[in-house]
Amino acid sequence: MSHPSTHISTHTRSLPAALALLSRVDRRLFHTVATRRWPGAEPVLPRLSRGANHGVLWFAAAAGIAALGTGGRSRRAAARGVASLALASGVINTIGKRSVRRTRPLLDAVPRVRQLKRQPWTTSFPSGHAASAAAFATGVALESRGWGAVVAPVAASVAFSRVYTGVHYPSDVLAGAALGVGAAFALRTLVPTRAQLPPPGRPRADAPALPEGAGLVVLVNRESGPAATGGVLTLGPAGAAGASATVQAELPEAKVLECAPDEIGPAAERAARDCRALGVIGGDGTINTVAAVAAAHRLPLAVFPGGTYNHFAYDLGIESAADTCRALTAGEAVRVDLGRFTPGPDGDGGRPGYFLNTFSLGVYPELVTLRERWSGRVGGWPAGVLAALRVLRHGRPLEAEVAGRRRPVWLLFAGNGLYDPVGPTPGHRLDLADGLLDVRIVHGGRWPGARLVAAALAGPLSRSPVHAAERLHRLRIGGLAPGTRLAFDGEVREAPPELVLDKVPAALTVYRPQTLL
Repeated sequence: MSHPSTHISTHTRSLPAALALLSRVDRRLFHTVATRRWPGAEPVLPRLSRGANHGVLWFAAAAGIAALGTGGRSRRAAARGVASLALASGVINTIGKRSVRRTRPLLDAVPRVRQLKRQPWTTSFPSGHAASAAAFATGVALESRGWGAVVAPVAASVAFSRVYTGVHYPSDVLAGAALGVGAAFALRTLVPTRAQLPPPGRPRADAPALPEGAGLVVLVNRESGPAATGGVLTLGPAGAAGASATVQAELPEAKVLECAPDEIGPAAERAARDCRALGVIGGDGTINTVAAVAAAHRLPLAVFPGGTYNHFAYDLGIESAADTCRALTAGEAVRVDLGRFTPGPDGDGGRPGYFLNTFSLGVYPELVTLRERWSGRVGGWPAGVLAALRVLRHGRPLEAEVAGRRRPVWLLFAGNGLYDPVGPTPGHRLDLADGLLDVRIVHGGRWPGARLVAAALAGPLSRSPVHAAERLHRLRIGGLAPGTRLAFDGEVREAPPELVLDKVPAALTVYRPQTLL
């Protein structure tokens, strides 16, 4: 009978032998690549390897994907690719390179024409270029298989170029690629892809199928900005003009009316008298106006993303005008709730206002007002940043009576449905027909910015000394001073002294394809 120590010593001796064997195979493969002639590779691979330095190649690829792609999927693929690359690069440079101190290969067998002009000075294992390439390609593919198929050969070429130019052994490249793929999947656990989100929990509805668009009237806000899905600006041929062209091509019998912003409501009222469905191309404010008319006349609504922000379309799962055209052709629709505030924005105590996305009091209406005032001078995003800084520095908390208790608040937010976190921050609704308001209040006090950030990170259904979050059917607000402003779906109006927030369950029928491409 053998002693246990004999087995331990045997395994101890076999490990270095195995590592030595792998090292010999690794060096033999490196020598084979170095000495073999690769037709057409010399003018391409060294340049490709240099182009991938510091991720420049992949940042350019991300910009190209966002610019050339159509719809939110391309933009999400570009963003996920860059984020995966950043994670992989951080892990490689802080842990990977310092854990294994492997020297670079000798260049004796590598033809001088292949060698890089500037040789890397860091350790060899693992390959950072291969990790970045694999991370970017995997991240892109997780969101868009089509773009993933385009990027994958380039990523593989970059990885191979590191052996071809003599700066890495094959095992360095394989380990780097494995770490890059792992980084992309690790990121996916933190920030799920769109395909991972559960199917929307909203009831299907009966709606007329309009294959050629007969009976459909589409209102277009001619001043809508470039399209955005989920708050991300479109760089490609989207916006109101692109959505309108898609509608006219796919639904030739639809009636398309271009209107100024203040003409949308009256035009929708006239169209509702003799149409089978109302359509709208514009941002959330424009959609809100037409949705209220559609609900009042019990008409189905067709939403075509084509405004500066399209949060409602994003939460429906509609990323492009083509998605809505498919739903119209098949007669596929769902029911959604309408958020309601009474009295409405017109000041008529008997006529409510509606919101598809959000309602707010406090610093946000002030921020929107300043952003709209400055956006014509400096652009939308800079105006938003400057407005936020101005409001947080000079703003004052709002005094309001909420649920029978008077208190100072920096922000009162009510969402039409629960905003679930997607990754580290909230911003997506899985159910637009849950019958509940997502109410969040940031209490007054010092350091408003820190309070708002803490409330955002805490998420729904939470409490802290600086905020509260609950799901409610109804909320009464009173004691508002004259001149107080409210915001709903990006529109800002003067608030009445008292108002009530509630929901109208399943009040609106919206076209949406049952399966999203």
